[in-house]
Amino acid sequence: MRTALLAVTFLSLSGAAVLLSGSAWAADAPGAPLTARALQTPAAVIVDPHPDKAHPPGLADVRIDSHGSAMNAVLYTAAGAMPHPAVVLFHGFPGNEQNLDLAQAIRRAGFTVLTLHYRGAWGSPGVFSFTHALEDSDAAIAFMRDPATVAKYNLDPRRIFVAGHSMGGMMAASAAAHDPKIAGLVMISAWDIGAEGPHFAEPEHRKKQMDAGFGDEVIPLAGATPDGLMDEAAANAAKWDFVDYAGVLKSRPALILTADDGLTPDNQRLAAALKAAGDSDVTEEHMTTDHSYSDHRIALESTIVRWLERHQAAVGEARR
Repeated sequence: MRTALLAVTFLSLSGAAVLLSGSAWAADAPGAPLTARALQTPAAVIVDPHPDKAHPPGLADVRIDSHGSAMNAVLYTAAGAMPHPAVVLFHGFPGNEQNLDLAQAIRRAGFTVLTLHYRGAWGSPGVFSFTHALEDSDAAIAFMRDPATVAKYNLDPRRIFVAGHSMGGMMAASAAAHDPKIAGLVMISAWDIGAEGPHFAEPEHRKKQMDAGFGDEVIPLAGATPDGLMDEAAANAAKWDFVDYAGVLKSRPALILTADDGLTPDNQRLAAALKAAGDSDVTEEHMTTDHSYSDHRIALESTIVRWLERHQAAVGEARR
């Protein structure tokens, strides 16, 4: 009897999930009513897709060459027979938060998602540096555009988007700036290395960063040292401010997400620069959460999936 009741309860909740496929079942606070944002959670965030036995989703372990080193990477391939839009998802520094729940939600929405570890990061061969990571970001895009990759994984090269969290936001902006065919850009609490670079030349700022754990963050990054990375950021500050990319990014839509982590002003500067340059499709949203969006994961996934679904459809219509 208890088993039957549990089964009925599960089916009821499953039905609720389907009914709420355009909705969310989590309020902003316990016991609070659903807000407007919560009523817009896409199905891909909370509901598994109908199985496609002929063209199932999958996971492909791939290697991406970057300057002679084969970076470790994973393709979360989407289900379905049609050529798929794609997202290249860049992790931050050092990459403890991989955002793989976000990758899975984006894949359920019909996108193939590439995640990767930069040279020297988390077991990828080579030496880690910010310069190398910027180069590696371009290499990741080149891999996705390679005709062999497009054919093997059934990709639509017209609809490749980039997204990045923290340092990964800088990588995404750089990659999009270097490839005018990137369809759109998602910045998640992006770290503007160039804006902070001059401060790394200040002993007091360096000490503050070390006290906050900067030295420990270098542990999974081969060949890198805290002083070496801070010196590199300081030396390249003038050319690594992502606001300077606005002129070449202005033709692409951008989603800029911020949190209560101190990075909001730099992200707002980028949004303002894009708008000033003539970008008519810049979306900004602030979430009251930490740098990892720890208690806003559903909100984060929902916002990004909605944005991607809308813009990949727009690209498809525009290019028919």
